[in-house]
Amino acid sequence: MDVRNIALWMQSELEKQGCIYQDDVVDYALKAGGESFLRENADGNLVLARSVLTEFRKLNEPDVVWVKPDRYWRFRVPEDESGRDARG
Repeated sequence: MDVRNIALWMQSELEKQGCIYQDDVVDYALKAGGESFLRENADGNLVLARSVLTEFRKLNEPDVVWVKPDRYWRFRVPEDESGRDARG
């Protein structure tokens, strides 16, 4: 497993389901032995390493947004503001 494999899996799940939660990606990485692709955030939670996020962004920069309150990615809709973050 490497950064590219995780990002491609994320993209595939996003295309199948329309959104993908960070917790689901963390679970996937843990089950696949990819602890090195995770880090602990300031709140003590496991989150994706920057390298994974960078690779995922390369796959879908203009088309996907991050919904911070609920910690998931989804496809951009016309109502979204410019940028990578969305309100919901």
